[in-house]
Amino acid sequence: MTGSKFLVESDHTRVLVDCGLFQGFADLRRRNWEKFARPPAELHAVVVTHAHLDHCGYLPRLVRQGFRGPILMSADTARLAAVVLQDSARLQMESAQHANTHGWSKHRPAKPLYDDADVEKTLSFFDPVPVGSQVEIMAGTRLTLHRAGHILGSTWAHLTLEDGHTLAVSGDLGRPGHPLLLPPEPFSGADVLLVESTYGDRSHAPAESRAAFASTIGRTLARGGTVVIPAFAIDRTEVVLHELVELRALGVLPASVPVYVDSPMALAALDVYRQAVRDRSPELRPDILGQGSGALSPDPFLAARTVQESIAINSARGPRVIVSSAGMATGGRVLHHLRRLLPDPRNTVVVVGFAAAGTRARDLVDGAPALKMFGEYIPVRAEVADVPHFSAHADGGQILDWLRGAPPPHTTYVVHGEPSAAATLRTRISDELGWTAVVPRSGEAVLVR
Repeated sequence: MTGSKFLVESDHTRVLVDCGLFQGFADLRRRNWEKFARPPAELHAVVVTHAHLDHCGYLPRLVRQGFRGPILMSADTARLAAVVLQDSARLQMESAQHANTHGWSKHRPAKPLYDDADVEKTLSFFDPVPVGSQVEIMAGTRLTLHRAGHILGSTWAHLTLEDGHTLAVSGDLGRPGHPLLLPPEPFSGADVLLVESTYGDRSHAPAESRAAFASTIGRTLARGGTVVIPAFAIDRTEVVLHELVELRALGVLPASVPVYVDSPMALAALDVYRQAVRDRSPELRPDILGQGSGALSPDPFLAARTVQESIAINSARGPRVIVSSAGMATGGRVLHHLRRLLPDPRNTVVVVGFAAAGTRARDLVDGAPALKMFGEYIPVRAEVADVPHFSAHADGGQILDWLRGAPPPHTTYVVHGEPSAAATLRTRISDELGWTAVVPRSGEAVLVR
């Protein structure tokens, strides 16, 4: 599901499409420390479809191992990826320091996967390209990025190789009902397609999800509890804030209840989204442009940028809402809030997006009686509400709709999904579209003739 990396090799060109971190189970996370499958110095370029960590988070590690080529992406992806990578390095460095201070890591000493210096060097290779325009990577190898509607700046990639073969990679596809962004540009065809399958075995129910979210907020505040929402810092925070604006207007979220956004990365990403509104980005829905930056700012809205401001949230009295990253509760400030709030049954944790197997968010959704954090087990007595349809991913039917009308590829490879999701989507593509679809193995090489 995580760690997306696809190496495209031809006679004269080697291009890596996406360069993500593995997340979740320990055996997956350990793969981040393995030597890259090819000498990174031999790669000519990297294409990044969007700025989520599981698609761009390995870049500094790749650069540390010798990559020195251009990193191609949309301009907004470049802005957001800089925020993501800087935050990722900071969290890894802080985690390693905390582990060494308190002795909870089995590694002596614990080290970060990469640090600030690796990120700064990586950013120097960023090479933003215009969406919708064809650019040449190497002689005869051309790239076109198309809007994907998943997060701001997200794209799907179309490559034309020097021998004339074409390949498309979906990245992560957005859903038509995204409250901020326009839907993805339809797939237009390629010899080979790699398509994501995160929600390949599910269907979103946005109306029911919004009602469940509102009900959860209301009953938690009524019993004097705190709502903590682990939210991906990019896009999910913006979507959650937009929904909280709506609940404020309806009276479900009283003006007296403060909303905290406790994530430096989320606040930096929010600034990028607000700038996109000011710039009237063609990715944004017309109704959002009409609302201006107020679409992303509930009132009162309190930003916790510093550690001191984050700690101060704990001393606040009365009901409140805390939106904090990381979305899968794999790290970040949300862990400190969970550590404090989970033992109290008045409180609620709302999981608003995809929770990969092996993450704390998935453990909560699956009913775990305790969570391990900072070397100790924290009892889970708080209510846990699973509202996955706030996800920015297309569901299975929406992915099929994205494909319909395009000429069939020679082969469609169903990637970036857990086994059941990938298998279900593969079957639907085969049965409903009549296309040849395959779920590849990790590390598998395929010859395109």
